[in-house]
Amino acid sequence: MTDPATESPNEALQPTPEAKPASPGLANPEHKRLGVPLGAGKQIPQAGAPSYLFLAIVSVLTLGLDLGTKAWAEKTLDLRPPMMVVDKYVDFILARNKGGAWGLLQTTSELVRRPFFLLVSALAIGFIVTLFSRLQPRQRALRWGLPLVLGGALGNVFDRIHYGWVIDFIDMHYTSNGIEHHWPTYNVADIAICVGVGLMAIDMVAGKRPAKAAAPTEPPPPNEPATDEKLAQPEAAAATSEPAASDEGSAAAKPEEAQS
Repeated sequence: MTDPATESPNEALQPTPEAKPASPGLANPEHKRLGVPLGAGKQIPQAGAPSYLFLAIVSVLTLGLDLGTKAWAEKTLDLRPPMMVVDKYVDFILARNKGGAWGLLQTTSELVRRPFFLLVSALAIGFIVTLFSRLQPRQRALRWGLPLVLGGALGNVFDRIHYGWVIDFIDMHYTSNGIEHHWPTYNVADIAICVGVGLMAIDMVAGKRPAKAAAPTEPPPPNEPATDEKLAQPEAAAATSEPAASDEGSAAAKPEEAQS
């Protein structure tokens, strides 16, 4: 025990250090940290983000309609004369197209033709899925066009893998000057692809339109510096109010004097 008389002034004035509370993690090494909350690492989907469920539903419906009509045509139209749908314009007739659109590569060897069309179809399907994942909420035409093209492409790919050719059955034709002209025979998959490409073109045209420029808004007037005249206005108003108050007081005192 030290004598207070022997303590130096500096030691007497020096504050005693306070003990800092130890953090629970350092004091207890076995303390377990809380895990990451469920879903904290996941990205919150943006409003209007493309739905792959929508892509799958529209594509599967298109594919099913295409395969169903092809099965009907193969069973009903084989080995029979054309079925008239619209007189002199539209007939149903079974055709097996080994080439592409308008008979492209029709006479090419099967060893070249089949891998070529399968590769092109696979690239087109990959491009459609990638483009669909980058859709913006305002691209409504493209949102419908891509699934239609995908369903049609899958329908024709199924035919090439299963049969080695594509089943067509819709024949459009007309007669001019005694000569009959035929449009290349097509199927439901081709219709879906054409409609989808048309919607994609509409989206491209609509996307190039310049956005309407908003009306220019006038900036707020800058704060004007206080001048001597503006500063003098409140003082003048106060000065004019003082005589008015004194006049009211004197007017109130006159009746009192009269009563006395």
